[in-house]
Amino acid sequence: MSWGGWAPYVSVAERKAQAERKVKALKKKGQCIHPVVIEGRTISKTFWGKSWCTNLESYSDYENRLPRGRTYVRNGSVIDLKIGVGEINAMVSGSSIYTVTIFITAIDPGKWKSLVEGCSGKISSLIELLQGKFSKGVMEIIAAPEKGLFPHPNDMKFNCDCYDYASMCKHVAAALYGVGNRLDNSPETLFLLRHANHMDLIGKAEALSFTKNHDAQSSQLTGDLSALFGIEMEDTTVPSASDKKAKFQTKVTSKKKVSTPKVIAKMAVKPSQKKLSSPKKKLVSTAKKKLSTQPKS
Repeated sequence: MSWGGWAPYVSVAERKAQAERKVKALKKKGQCIHPVVIEGRTISKTFWGKSWCTNLESYSDYENRLPRGRTYVRNGSVIDLKIGVGEINAMVSGSSIYTVTIFITAIDPGKWKSLVEGCSGKISSLIELLQGKFSKGVMEIIAAPEKGLFPHPNDMKFNCDCYDYASMCKHVAAALYGVGNRLDNSPETLFLLRHANHMDLIGKAEALSFTKNHDAQSSQLTGDLSALFGIEMEDTTVPSASDKKAKFQTKVTSKKKVSTPKVIAKMAVKPSQKKLSSPKKKLVSTAKKKLSTQPKS
């Protein structure tokens, strides 16, 4: 520690070499490292990343620390960044390797409900949401400084083991800019930070859109096949409960055996072919005996 509580100056080249040694050591121990890699000077390029950075820069509390943070993140000083539920953990290379932890509170339930209602029916799919491809009105609702999804200074708590006494040091600022870069490829992590379910913003709109598209595609497919083969395609509509019952009764009736003409003929017996019962047999036999015993004239 140097005079006045400030660490000695370390050049960018020396910091990079130090960071590389640290990363190699951690990888040997089996740890997964996720550095922030920025190509050029642009930290973020998408709606989510840009809105995160714009939100940071809109608060005067941070304006003195953010410029150094931008410099650090651009030169690759954020050697590891992990985003979880309400928490950001980072390692930032400076005069030493510093550990940064940022806690972000859950979005207020009332604020989230209002935000969801404001976006209701205006975001049609998950892809549209994550790509940030929606109307300007939706963008304004999500990115509103006080009522939007991005955290207010009061929603964040910082911790860094460096020598700087300030709440937000340059290492914390670098980590926060790293989040803006990470949101370009993983916008869903913003919802993790705010303890919010991103599917709430889609709600019924996606289900309704899927149903309409499915029905339209099925109808179009049936028409295309009919035109192609010159035949009428059967209706593939799911039958109702009453239709199923009627169909079942028809099947049961059709399974009953119907007597054919041949069967009927076999069942019919001619009167002359009917067999006599045993009492009638005895009478006939007695009559024949009487006739045989009478004298011939």
